[in-house]
Amino acid sequence: MPPPRQRLTPADRRAQLLSVGARLFAEHPYEEVLMEEVAQRAGVSRALLYRHFPSKQALFAAVYQEAADRLLAETRIDPAASLREQLDQGMDVHLDYFVANRNAVLAANRVLAGDPVIQTIMTGELDALRARLLTVLPLADATTRAAVSSVLKSWLVFVQVLVVDWLAEETCSRDEMRDICVGAVLGALRPLLPEGASA
Repeated sequence: MPPPRQRLTPADRRAQLLSVGARLFAEHPYEEVLMEEVAQRAGVSRALLYRHFPSKQALFAAVYQEAADRLLAETRIDPAASLREQLDQGMDVHLDYFVANRNAVLAANRVLAGDPVIQTIMTGELDALRARLLTVLPLADATTRAAVSSVLKSWLVFVQVLVVDWLAEETCSRDEMRDICVGAVLGALRPLLPEGASA
């Protein structure tokens, strides 16, 4: 039974619809999520839902943007921590989200892989993560910075592809996946950083 209809401000209504959409996209494959069910669970008319989000794709993109913003906020860059600790923390935050929202992550990376809005959201988050890491790494000069930036860019794409495949078929444990991802970038960065910096 849908909840009783409430009068909300446009901002609060949008937040409510995003919350309902996020739950449904996490619970079900993208193609099984119906806008009618989003409206029903939110206790609003379809017309009101479509005023906020003109399509299921638009709703999904807004949900995914909100998730990307939250993941960035929860990924701490702490200069007092070692590089390994910072990478572990960032991977833990992302893996926790990916596991809890498996269907949404698979939708973004497979069903909607060609959608330019979704691609822009993912690229934006990856670029922001790379920029943050560059601020805490001990880089000797501009040449080293450019090399490290290139390694990080490639590594983030590697992690994205590897984790999406792992979500579709878990071939190792969550902690093993984190250690594989972190170990890959530490090994790649070791020749470019001062001795001990990638420990």
